[in-house]
Amino acid sequence: MSTRHSDPALAPQEADLDRGLRPTSLEEFVGQPQLREPLRIFLDAARGRGEALDHVLLVGPPGLGKTTLAHILAYEVGVEARVTSGPVIERAGDLAGILTNLDEREVLFIDEIHRLNRTVEEYIYPAMEDFRLDIVLDKGPGARSIRLHLSRFTLIGATTRAGMLTSPLRSRFGLVVRLDFYPAEDLCRILHRSAGVLSCELDEEGALEIARRSRGTPRIANRLLKRVRDFAEVRATGRITGDVASDALDLLSVDRIGLDEMDVRILGTLLSKFGGGPTGLTTIAAAVGEEPETIEEIYEPYLVKEGFLERTPRGRVATDRAADHLRIPRRKGTSVAAPDLFDA
Repeated sequence: MSTRHSDPALAPQEADLDRGLRPTSLEEFVGQPQLREPLRIFLDAARGRGEALDHVLLVGPPGLGKTTLAHILAYEVGVEARVTSGPVIERAGDLAGILTNLDEREVLFIDEIHRLNRTVEEYIYPAMEDFRLDIVLDKGPGARSIRLHLSRFTLIGATTRAGMLTSPLRSRFGLVVRLDFYPAEDLCRILHRSAGVLSCELDEEGALEIARRSRGTPRIANRLLKRVRDFAEVRATGRITGDVASDALDLLSVDRIGLDEMDVRILGTLLSKFGGGPTGLTTIAAAVGEEPETIEEIYEPYLVKEGFLERTPRGRVATDRAADHLRIPRRKGTSVAAPDLFDA
């Protein structure tokens, strides 16, 4: 069941609605108790000195609120957040154009910062440390360097794969914030707030049913809420109860603990074709028809956290819990596909 609109004219309305579901201040931000107080101290100290925030690195799986938190940090110090992403900044000139247009204390948010071009990354180092940019013009004997002085800005980077960041870049961030999956009670609070924005009626049992199936991720919770709202308006009275939410999510192929069709396909393929593993990531990706990076970044974190999947030096292994949940017994003596070297 697609969540996209067929009418392009509706896309801006959907985007505005998604932005409206995001909290705009640290007081409205729900969950992540391990980082709220350190961030509050961090913000109060910078405001008290009248300085720009130190550079911040946000780490965590997709959908946990890294972009939202970047905008909140900018809002809390009363500045704008300029948004871009690592793959978009292809040349040093692109970076120079962005940095030279930043005002004092302004925030530059770079999503997927681990995908920055390595040449561009070299230019970021002096920009972050000394607020200057040295651009080399021309080549050969006629080459010359121009030094650009920058306003004291704050770089906020977001990544789902902190291990892919180079050590020099990672060491230049003054604060590293790691976001964890949300417990059901925090997701319920987020869902009730979102239901108010969407003007739909959501009771406690309905919120809990959606929260349980949201993989600990606010983005997924809000997406499911909108689809359950559609179901409630068409197939029920409009009120989202526990039963209505359960029926809607069953229709969307989201099971009782949040596994969707691709999760089941990944685990089922491991169990039925490869005897539970170990099997290399690219082999699994080819078998289920998905990109290896998508499996690694989107699906694996939750499956590992919930104990359905293990990463081993030889490849991925489906656990006994996965076999019990899917009711697919491990096949003794199954010939296991050789692990993919270098990607296990």
